[in-house]
Amino acid sequence: MTAPTDPTADLPADLPRHLFTAIDHVGIAVPDLDVAIAFYRDTFGMELAHEEVNEEQGVREAMIAVGDSGSCIQLLAPLNEDSTIAKFLDRSGPGVQQMAYRVTDVEAVSAILRERGVRLLYDAPRRGTADSRINFIHPKDAGGVLVELVQPAASSH
Repeated sequence: MTAPTDPTADLPADLPRHLFTAIDHVGIAVPDLDVAIAFYRDTFGMELAHEEVNEEQGVREAMIAVGDSGSCIQLLAPLNEDSTIAKFLDRSGPGVQQMAYRVTDVEAVSAILRERGVRLLYDAPRRGTADSRINFIHPKDAGGVLVELVQPAASSH
């Protein structure tokens, strides 16, 4: 019988033992961002941490802080009917659209996942919320869940 191999042996030294360091946020598709922000604020007592328009992703988005945990709910509203979020809303209605995990190096984690046979949606990371760097794991390779990899901008987390 051979000894089990260490699945972390091939990881670059600057990556943690686990590829993902935290749940960064859960993305929720909404038809109206202002209504959704008010709901989370007034019903759950959550505070708006960040809001922006991301033209490249075709969304107006808001990060809603979940207490002082460092985790957020990301509300995503489409900018136009051609955006991914508009298509999601047409197909599935409002609700959970993605699960995002924080990583220390999105390029290194993406390379490791590709070596393990996982498909990513982008060849190279793209700009995400608040200048983070992101990529997505294809839902068919993650149990039907759209998984986002988030490397926060140097000034955050």
